[in-house]
Amino acid sequence: MINQFVKHDSIFHFFMRKCLLSLSILAAVACSSEKSSDHEGHDMDQMESESHEMHEEKPAEAPKSPRTSAMAMTGGNHIHIDYSAPSARGRQIFGGLVAHDEVWVTGAHKATSIQFDQPVTISGKRIKAGKYGFFTIPGESEWTVILNQVWDMHLADDYDQSKDFFRFMVKPNQLSETVEALTFEVKEKDAKTTTIAFSWDKTKISFDVVNAEK
Repeated sequence: MINQFVKHDSIFHFFMRKCLLSLSILAAVACSSEKSSDHEGHDMDQMESESHEMHEEKPAEAPKSPRTSAMAMTGGNHIHIDYSAPSARGRQIFGGLVAHDEVWVTGAHKATSIQFDQPVTISGKRIKAGKYGFFTIPGESEWTVILNQVWDMHLADDYDQSKDFFRFMVKPNQLSETVEALTFEVKEKDAKTTTIAFSWDKTKISFDVVNAEK
């Protein structure tokens, strides 16, 4: 009888140890799974955060010399100037950044261009319809304005005086207030005449363009 009881007790303890071992294994697996899930969740959050940062676009920096244009329609003649507009930003412009008595692109980067849809007259010279490079030679008391046959160039790097179509002189005016950004204006003066003005810093030049007979 005692032997049977001892035998049953041994079997009972054996099964109890088995159950406890199984429960311990299950608990360990569950804990490991939970940690793995938490870690994966953290990794996913981190990946999403990094992905968001990678795709977050930085605001584009505005160009310091934006490309722009000025135009007018006078008596059916469309006159168009395409140029870059640098800003003074506290610098000395004429006689400093822009040298006196040297050919200048009258802007920045790509050469300034002027286009006439119809023939015009400037300072008594007939100019045929077309597109021209617009260059100047700034001086202290007088400026030279140049219309060159080549308009597609960087700055005045490829400027060739032999390609000049026409040169004429203008007197600069001193302004009382500073014009921060280089500016061209093309305005209808009357049914046949357009006034073209250039202003930057405290200097302004202007001239008239008259529609010619076709």
